[in-house]
Amino acid sequence: MDFYFAPLEGITGYLYRNAFHEMFDCGIGKYFTPFLAVNQNGITKSREKGEIDPHNNSGMTVIPQLLGSKGGEAADYIRHLGKMGYREVNLNLGCPYQTVVSKKKGAGLLADTEYLLRFLDEVFEAGADGVRISVKTRIGMESGEEFEKLLAVYNQYPLSELIVHPRVRKDFYGGRPDLAAFAHALSQSRAPVCYNGDIFTEKDYRMFAERFPEADRIMLGRGLIANPGLLSLILTGKALEKEALQTFHDRIYRDYREVMSGDVNVLFKMKELWNYMQFLFDDSQKHIKRIRKAKSGAEYEDAVRTLFRCCVFVPDAGFRAEN
Repeated sequence: MDFYFAPLEGITGYLYRNAFHEMFDCGIGKYFTPFLAVNQNGITKSREKGEIDPHNNSGMTVIPQLLGSKGGEAADYIRHLGKMGYREVNLNLGCPYQTVVSKKKGAGLLADTEYLLRFLDEVFEAGADGVRISVKTRIGMESGEEFEKLLAVYNQYPLSELIVHPRVRKDFYGGRPDLAAFAHALSQSRAPVCYNGDIFTEKDYRMFAERFPEADRIMLGRGLIANPGLLSLILTGKALEKEALQTFHDRIYRDYREVMSGDVNVLFKMKELWNYMQFLFDDSQKHIKRIRKAKSGAEYEDAVRTLFRCCVFVPDAGFRAEN
């Protein structure tokens, strides 16, 4: 089984990727960047430049992900990334948020198959030589019945890979993945198929692998952020140690403080991370509340120290979604 690390906007940037890669990577084949928002001006934002700077991604395979609605502009980005040395680029056709969908980006591209065809035509007609193009998709906007038509579109193009998150846009991240739709992709896609969705624990992984023994690649997202030791647990049976988690946390916190100005911005990042890692501790809600209410670095640091000292650590715990 090949394992990929999914992108999560605001969390899995290059500072996080480097810390994870150095401390916990025991088999990640590809790391995907949070999306680069495609526009006619190219890559101009300092954050996006940092994400794709090869110096920030050394020693690991990093796949830039693009979010756009105009195939020609996406093709320009792909050519630029190819010149930087990237050999694969991923197209985001799954982001469900209204500000994205309303602009026919992300999952918004799934609403109109004719528009999607034109978008992909433009991407592949003007694409860069030597750069593989993969797609990360949902299975529709409103119903899984839409997926058959979408897959027929994807099968018209030489995708290097089709990453399927088997939810529709209206689900956002609720409900359960549609495994029947994934099975359809696995049997009918011309491109290799990767699964993405709700692998939060070792048990989740075992159940998936038993149901789909022919699947050979899987993308982990929220489960790996909530428990950085999840892949080690899957592959070796070795669970995460509390001391390792604390070292990991301290590394990320330090790195954010070095590149960001002011406590407010740093604490926003760390609080987002704790929305996931909180599940590793039993009876932690009052401490998590203190972390969320912290207004200074000192308050935050004290709340985190107290949580690590006072709460029972659960090394095999996983993310728990609110359904």
